[in-house]
Amino acid sequence: MDTVLTGITTTGTPHIGNYVGAIRPAIAASRRADVKSFLFLADYHSLVKGRDPEQMARSTLEIAATWLACGLDPNRVLLYRQSDIPEIPELAWILTCVTAKGLMNRSHAYKAAVAENEAAESNDPDKGITMGLFCYPILMSADILMFKANKVPVGKDQKQHVEMARDIAQRFNHHFSETFVIPEAVIDEHTAVLPGLDGRKMSKSYGNSIALFTPEKDLQKAIAKIKTNSLEPGQPKDPGDSVLFQIYAAFATKAETDAVRKRYADGIGWGDMKKVLFEYINEHLRAMRGEYERLIAAPDHVEAVLRAGAEKARQVSVPFLAEIRQRVGVRPLG
Repeated sequence: MDTVLTGITTTGTPHIGNYVGAIRPAIAASRRADVKSFLFLADYHSLVKGRDPEQMARSTLEIAATWLACGLDPNRVLLYRQSDIPEIPELAWILTCVTAKGLMNRSHAYKAAVAENEAAESNDPDKGITMGLFCYPILMSADILMFKANKVPVGKDQKQHVEMARDIAQRFNHHFSETFVIPEAVIDEHTAVLPGLDGRKMSKSYGNSIALFTPEKDLQKAIAKIKTNSLEPGQPKDPGDSVLFQIYAAFATKAETDAVRKRYADGIGWGDMKKVLFEYINEHLRAMRGEYERLIAAPDHVEAVLRAGAEKARQVSVPFLAEIRQRVGVRPLG
């Protein structure tokens, strides 16, 4: 059985790109009999960038409600909040003490921050860089290693962090005997990456995303803003060059996609295509949106689900940390 672990930073509201690229496939994978899934809300990681406590708390509710509304079964998946597992930061400190600084110096995020300072001709290449950013890969390693995950689905930009977790685990195992499972990054080359309203990759940081459970009228307005070219109705259009088509194809079946592809060849008007896309996505999300709205209005229920998940997760983390402490010499004298 594979142990699969996924973390989501609590820094914003999930958008439709998150749904087709991560949420939907992760939920489908969690239903497999040969997979044990851990899914956590990475609120400690979010502190690296987040400076708005209210936004982070709201994001935690929205993300948990989103996954539950999309069909995540907390009886099959260990869903928990990172900060509810005190063994994780303790393990992060233990790992910090065996991690070479040189390894952290090679972190892409840290190097990018240094390069930005150097480009600005700052006298201090580390200006504004926190230890949270610098040590982020160690905390991520603790997340992974604590639950003996052997598969970690990540985007290409996170692959290095899993490789660092491997290095840290191997170093620890070398010094203190075989303790940690060596994780493997899983990168799905076929994962859908949706374009946003302006044609660039959909991202909250670009301001071009469509919130997954935005109200119906707002969804219609957002789709109406999607960038198109100047081709008139009746003129054949290239679906490969159309944001509208790419978003539609990420939601629709192959047969439905093929039918719309033919309408592109026949010269469907952009207004008609926007109507097709809105109606399809709106219907696809209707039931989930209703459940999401119910959960958002019941934060105590969502909190109870997270607490129950943390209790299950700690049945793993408490005894494992006790074993780790014993191995490094943090133990009773008697």
